[in-house]
Amino acid sequence: MGQDFIAINWGSSNFRTYLLNEAGVVQDAWIEASAIAALDRPAMEARVEQVGQRWPNVGSLYACGMIGSNIGWEEVAYVDCPIGLDGLASRLHSTRIAGRIMRIVPGLACRRAADGAPDIMRGEETELFGLLCAGRLPRDGMVALPGTHSKWVRIVDGRVEEFMTAMSGEIFDRLTAAGLLASIVGAPATPGPAFHAGVQAGARGALGLGTLLFGARARVIRKELARDDAASYLRGLLIGAEIADVQATYPLTADQTITLIGAGPVCAMYAEALARLNLNSATVDAADATTKGFSALHAAAMSVA
Repeated sequence: MGQDFIAINWGSSNFRTYLLNEAGVVQDAWIEASAIAALDRPAMEARVEQVGQRWPNVGSLYACGMIGSNIGWEEVAYVDCPIGLDGLASRLHSTRIAGRIMRIVPGLACRRAADGAPDIMRGEETELFGLLCAGRLPRDGMVALPGTHSKWVRIVDGRVEEFMTAMSGEIFDRLTAAGLLASIVGAPATPGPAFHAGVQAGARGALGLGTLLFGARARVIRKELARDDAASYLRGLLIGAEIADVQATYPLTADQTITLIGAGPVCAMYAEALARLNLNSATVDAADATTKGFSALHAAAMSVA
C-alpha cells in the first residue's frame, strides 16, 4: 500500500480509525461507539488487531485522544505550550500494541498568564493543527471548540499559545438528565428569547452560577418561565457564564472574530450567544480536521525520520 498509514482517534466514547494515503486522503474508515474506559488492555489490543486485519501491510500507525491518557493504553505526558506542529511531531510517543509500533500524539498543557492556573487538552490538538495546516484557521486569534468540555484557544503565529476549558456542556447534560432541575425541563434547548435571556444573565455575572441555576427552577415554579423554555434558559446561562470567563481571561473585542470548530448545532448556539454579547464569530467546517492533523503530523514525522 505504499505510504498509506493508519490514524486512530480514540476518545472517551468513540473509536474512529482511518486509512489515509500519503497525500492525507481518506481511503477507508471504521467508526463506532467504543468507550475506552470500558476496555481492559486485552480488549484494546484486540481492537488494534482488528484494525490490522482490516488494513493489512500498512506500516505506520498513529493515535490521539484518550488512548494516551491514564485510562488508555499508555499514559503519555502532556507537552507544554506554546507549541507548533514541528514541536508536537517531535514529541510523538512510540509504544507497542498488538505486536506493532503505535505513535501516540501527546496532549497539550499550559499555565495561563491571566490566572496562573493549569489546563490540559488531549485530542483537540490534532484537530487544531490539521485546520491550521489547511489554512482554515487564523495564525493569530481566538479559536473555540464548543462541546462537552469546550476549549478556548489562543493562537499566536500558528502555534498554540495557551487555552482554557469549560465544562458547560457536561454540566448541562447532567443537570437536565437527573436531579432537581431535570424536573423543570419540558423540551430541548434551542436559540430564542429564553436562551437569549439566559445568556445575558450568565454573562452579567452579578450572582454566582449556583444561584443562577437554582433561580431557573424558581422562575418555572413562579410561572415566569415556561417548562418548554427551561432547557434553553439553562443552556444560555451556562454558555453566557462561560463566555464571561473567557472575557476575564482573554478580553474579546467587537472588532475580532472568534473561530468556532465543532458540530453544527452547538456551534450555532455559541455563535448566537456571542452575537447577543456583540461579539463576532465564524464557524469552520471541521469534519476532516482530525485526519488533516494526522496527515500533517505524519508528514512532519517522516521529514525528520
